[in-house]
Amino acid sequence: MKIHEVKQLVADLHAELPRNELVVWTAGNVSARVPGEDLLVIKPSGVSYDEITADLMVVTDLDGNLVEGDHKPSSDTAAHAYVYKHMPHVNGVVHTHSTYATAWAARGEAIPCVLTMIADEFGGEIPIGPFALIGDDSIGRGIVETLRAHRSPAVLMRNHGVFTIGRSARDAVKAAVMCEDVARTVHISRQIGTPIPIAQSDIDALYARYQNVYGQEPAA
Repeated sequence: MKIHEVKQLVADLHAELPRNELVVWTAGNVSARVPGEDLLVIKPSGVSYDEITADLMVVTDLDGNLVEGDHKPSSDTAAHAYVYKHMPHVNGVVHTHSTYATAWAARGEAIPCVLTMIADEFGGEIPIGPFALIGDDSIGRGIVETLRAHRSPAVLMRNHGVFTIGRSARDAVKAAVMCEDVARTVHISRQIGTPIPIAQSDIDALYARYQNVYGQEPAA
């Protein structure tokens, strides 16, 4: 996949964030690794979702330095770059401040695995990462340190918001959508009683099935 194709993919995937009510104004971003290169594509800082096009996307190296583009990269670029640099299997990263998931982050509380959907996609609880300030790679360090110890593709960074990773940028967007959905459902569940945990053996079985069996076989 060439850089212009990655730019188009990233631009298209940004539309999924407002469509799924995961972002407001200019907050949030999607990035993708450029295959075979130590580069990533991400949206510029402060650009409205209505204005996003492939031509507006910027390219940086894995230290967050601008390589291609006429605009300043997202303020979250250092976090995305750190993830790509230290998690070679990751090819997509998403950041949102989606309402329900970020409410859990504000409490510093992991989302417990009380739904089969959580077991399927996240393989257990959706963990909390440490508090970190924007400006250097501190957020990226917190993401990597947290997710290395979990099967979850999502982390709730304390007092901040959601970061998700994926084998592709689309997978990372899917994880962000599902994270917000289960965050809302578990919150509602706690308003009417105590959610029932799923046994670890059942979580493992659900996760294995969803990751390896669910869906269609790839075309030959």
